[in-house]
Amino acid sequence: MCIMSPDIICLGELLVEIMRTEVDDPHGNIGSSYKGPFPSGAPVIFIDSAARMGKPFNITTGYIGAIGDDEFGSCIIEKLKMDTVDVSGIRTAKGKTTGIAFNQYNSDGSRKFIFAAGAAGDTSPEDVKEDYFKSIKSLHIMGSALSISETSKEACYKAIKVAKDENPDVIISFDPNLRPEMLDLDTILNICKPVLESTTILLPSGEEAEMLANIKGETEACQKLLEKGPKVVVLKQGKDGCSIFSKDNTEEIKIKGFKAKEVDPTGAGDSFGGAFVVGYLNGWDLKKIARFANAVGALKVEHFGPMPNTSYEDAIKLLE
Repeated sequence: MCIMSPDIICLGELLVEIMRTEVDDPHGNIGSSYKGPFPSGAPVIFIDSAARMGKPFNITTGYIGAIGDDEFGSCIIEKLKMDTVDVSGIRTAKGKTTGIAFNQYNSDGSRKFIFAAGAAGDTSPEDVKEDYFKSIKSLHIMGSALSISETSKEACYKAIKVAKDENPDVIISFDPNLRPEMLDLDTILNICKPVLESTTILLPSGEEAEMLANIKGETEACQKLLEKGPKVVVLKQGKDGCSIFSKDNTEEIKIKGFKAKEVDPTGAGDSFGGAFVVGYLNGWDLKKIARFANAVGALKVEHFGPMPNTSYEDAIKLLE
């Protein structure tokens, strides 16, 4: 039974990530080292970032999903609880293992994954309880949660409907982290369309913006996407920061990134997203929100593992 109704809710896959310790070390190398497990999953990284960055403002966060009945699932729960994310909406899928992603880093910046889904795709519409949304202010949807399974996709669609029924002014943020090598373009556009139409804040990479708008050119794509539903499009540009487009001002607002010594890039974009939504809920202007989110993303890459113990205060120091 759910014990609270959070301000920000996210749902989807929960997994642990286990990484090669050396760059360009293929998964097939016998006897090579891995480091982990680290609690992970794009929606999980987002909600954990939102929880840590929202702590000074008493912003509450909650998660809906499924883990396996094992120690990997327990370590995810422990991390989320430590960072004050409500876990009462997380279900244990009996007879299944927690999702696992083995990650290989390459010197060209690419990554290669071996993924064992386990319970990661088990989120279903039945997990979306109306009472959990009574106080909702913001719902975050991840493209990975749309694509991992049919039941997870339907859970996302139901969450949007329930959130809008409970709060007509709810902020819906959408990170379309979908991979064209995994799904064809028509499928991507089809599953994203119902979400885009309800989205307040869209958080794409350049490639994702071009896919969703079905045109070339990042700027042109972001401007086109404003016609499809979102109020704000935030183009994530890694170390170069981000660019913002809004219905109030379709001209590109470029916000520079912060210098960072990269240790591990995994989760930087999701951490950015969690911080951006916190700033938006606080009513900050878009430039301030973007600088704050850039700082959180920069802090993430300086730490190994997707969900570091960085705080709001750490991010503010970078802004000073």
